[in-house]
Amino acid sequence: MPVPLSILDLAIIGKHETVKHALDGSVALAQRAEQRGYARVWYAEHHNMAAIASSATSVLIAHIAANTRTIRVGAGGIMLPNHSPLVIAEQFGTLATLHPGRVDLGLGRAPGSDQNTLMRALRRSPRAADTFAQDVLELQAYLAGDSRVPGVEATPGAGTNVPLYILGSSLFGAQLAAALGLPYAFASHFAPDALREAVALYRREFQPSEQLERPHVIAGVNVIAAETDADARAQAHEIRRARVAILLGRGRDISDEDADLLLRTPQGQHIEQMMRYSAIGTPEAVASYLEEFTKHADADELIVVFASPTIDARLRSLDLLADVWPTGQSS
Repeated sequence: MPVPLSILDLAIIGKHETVKHALDGSVALAQRAEQRGYARVWYAEHHNMAAIASSATSVLIAHIAANTRTIRVGAGGIMLPNHSPLVIAEQFGTLATLHPGRVDLGLGRAPGSDQNTLMRALRRSPRAADTFAQDVLELQAYLAGDSRVPGVEATPGAGTNVPLYILGSSLFGAQLAAALGLPYAFASHFAPDALREAVALYRREFQPSEQLERPHVIAGVNVIAAETDADARAQAHEIRRARVAILLGRGRDISDEDADLLLRTPQGQHIEQMMRYSAIGTPEAVASYLEEFTKHADADELIVVFASPTIDARLRSLDLLADVWPTGQSS
């Protein structure tokens, strides 16, 4: 039986598109995912990134939840060192109160931005990540109504027991998720190197908890499905050009020819390696890749990043994958 499919939506602002267009696209994607039986849709906290519109993550989740009915929604993730645990407990306690049984809270310890933004704009120290484990426990206690800070309760939040997920791309997150008995989501869609080692460590060291009796691994993978292999490959090349322009173009508009030249550099090849786990092609080819990737990652669930360059192409990719992969409900 194929594993459940979920979606990580980065709320991408495409070339010549507005933020409003990107956010409307996220609503459309979540609504279609709900119709087609995907398990959940998550949004990631990023800051000072011109192509990503999910910086106010809890606000976007609230909007998506209000425009859907049944699909689980949540963060994949909130970068906890950017915030106090109390504030996140209040935000997600509010979400869980408004949308009971539908809200997930994935937690990461990276800043979700560059060091300049972290220190000067977010006004956080790089050392804030050093207390990530303690902050997760403090947050969990607020949500359970068993605060670790005398005289301080999360309102809303206390007693909602919003399920927590640890996100990571290294052995640290795997060890923490195992020790706390929490689900573990590996960011293999952009940081593939430690996937198998981290998952093996997590499964080996997992300790059951009130939230989770046995290990649960979610692995990230890029997907571009199209009616023809040529169309899917063309979309993938457009995405590579866009990413190399964002990461290496230093904020300049660069031509497709210049982007192709950058892709041939060592830095460009590194961007190519970041997308190592990508299912690109016809629906049947994508499904075959995902079956093999599930085994390779030893995953209990896949979280898909639909990487096509436009919202219409992402919606089509979502439908084509649902046609060949049992996701539950169909439209």
